This record gives sequence, structure tokens and C-alpha cells, in this order.
Amino acid sequence: MDTDLLIVGGGPAGCAAAVMAASVGMRSVLIESGDTVCGALRRIPVVSNVLGVTNGPDLATAIEADLARCDLCRVELGSRATTIDAFDDRVEVAVEPVTPVGSTRGRGARLTAPYVVVATGVGPLGPEGAGWLEGVAGRALPPLWEADPAAVDGRTVLVLGADRPLGTVARAHPELRTRFVVAYPPEDAYKTEEIRRDSRVELVAVRRLEFEPSSAPVTAEVRTVEGERRVLTADLAFLNLGSAPAPPAGAVAADPSGYCPPRSQHPRVFTAGDLRSVRFQRIATAMGSGGEAALGAYYASRGLPTESGGLPTEIGGPPTKTDGPPTEVGGPSDPAGGG
Repeated sequence: MDTDLLIVGGGPAGCAAAVMAASVGMRSVLIESGDTVCGALRRIPVVSNVLGVTNGPDLATAIEADLARCDLCRVELGSRATTIDAFDDRVEVAVEPVTPVGSTRGRGARLTAPYVVVATGVGPLGPEGAGWLEGVAGRALPPLWEADPAAVDGRTVLVLGADRPLGTVARAHPELRTRFVVAYPPEDAYKTEEIRRDSRVELVAVRRLEFEPSSAPVTAEVRTVEGERRVLTADLAFLNLGSAPAPPAGAVAADPSGYCPPRSQHPRVFTAGDLRSVRFQRIATAMGSGGEAALGAYYASRGLPTESGGLPTEIGGPPTKTDGPPTEVGGPSDPAGGG
């Protein structure tokens, strides 16, 4: 094998894993289904919780440049990992081109390495999985992060769900005169904290929302958590329901929530980024976990302990004790140093 580490997913976690792997001399192949790395970052206009940057496009550009400097990493864009198999001595990743025409690799190609970092992140939830929504069949409901600021300025927007993109949009566009009517289920209440003080936002906790037949304006009847019946009217409606983990099939182990905690994985499989847990889904934690996963693979290749802690994955579940970094008494020197 001429590859030490396979990395599935080209977001902040996967790219951080590639850079960290290169820093300790590991040869890696990064597999990304999009036509660029960090594609989601490029749609985030304001970043307020990552050191050194203030917006997603600049961060994505910086990450892309860092990755380009990693001679030990080969990036495979436009490739989707469909299955991951883990064995005693290796992992194998089945890869298919997203657009087969013109691809240099045919369908059914398999990449092999001693270890794999899986950082495929999460995908948006559709309305079919939201039991509190009715009357959505056949209705065009784009995700909120696709909203054109010019198209919503001065209008009333019905937002279905209180997930984080709402706060991102509000922070990125303080100049908008948009009225956001946010209908959300009780379990989303904790997500409303960051936008609760925005005067443009009206929060409506609901047990059920049913759209009336397609019309302009958008009209929906709701039953609130207090049992009140209300009619919400808006010019436009957008989905903002949250996300679900999106691991490849095969050896990646999921818990009952669908997420893939690091401690549950095969010894040759390391998970990183948003895929790990329903909590801790932030850019900074994704990058840290990607670097940690790559170091885990490096330590494993040296026969050293790899456990560094875990994450709670069940909503409301107790925190998991962190055991701290592996102790390397008498072990080989670590080229990563103290970084």
C-alpha cells in the first residue's frame, strides 16, 4: 500500500485530518464528492466563533491553500465513497465518480490503506421526516441557507424549524428588514437562544403545522404548545429543520441517534467532525477532531494508545468522561511535537 490514510469528506474536519497527517509524515488520499473542498463553508457569510477569520469564504480559501501545500496528500474531487470495509490489517473504501463521464476512474474502484478518517458530516433533513408538518407534499420549500437576501428583504418569511442557519442569516444581514416567523417543535427550543433577542424574529413553538392549499401569500394553521390555534401568513417559506448524519455504508458504526461516535468504531476507523455527535457541531470543533483523528491513526500505526475521550450522542445524555491524551512513556518521538 502506498497510502497511509484515507480521508472521506473534504470539509473542515477532513482537511484538518489531511494537514495533520502530512505533518507527521503520513501519505493520505482525501475523497470529496463536491467539485471543491469546504463547499458548505463558502456559503457562510459570517463566522464569529473561529479564531483568525470572520467569514466562511475566506476560511475555505485558506484551508484550500493549506491543503495544496501538503505534498503528501492527494485530493480526489468529484468522488463519492459508497462503502467502507474494515479488516484486521487494512481498510477498503469503494469509490464512485459523482459524474462518471470524463472520470479517470471507473465505477467500482476500491482504495486501500491501513486506516481511514470518516468526516462526511451531516445532510439537511427533509419535511418527510418532520412529523409535526402536514400539507407539504408537492410544495417547493427551499432550505433557508439558499435564501437570496434581496428576495426576502422587506418581506415576511415563514421559517420551518429553528436550526443554526437562522442565526447565521440574521447575523450576516443585520440590514435586512425581513420579518422571520419561526415555527419550531418543542425539542428545538434550545436552538432559539442565539436569535431570541433579534427583534425581526417571532418564535412560535408548535405541536403541529398544516399548510393550506397553495396560495399567495403562504398560509399555515398551527397548534401551539399551549394548545392555541393560530394562522401564520407569510410571503415565502423556507425549511430549516436541521440535519442528519450521512456516513457511507459498511464498517462505520452508528449509535441509536444515527451519529457515529469515535469510541464505537473499528480500530482502523476514525470518525471526525459533525458525524461524531448531535452536539459539538461547530467549525472549530470539526477541525480539532479532524486533526485528532489523524493523530489517532498515526499513534495506532506506532502501536500506541489512541483513546482521547468521547462525546455524548444522545439528546439529554450524560457527558462522557475525557481520559486525556495518550501517554507515550518510552515510546518513539512524536514528529507532531506539542502542536
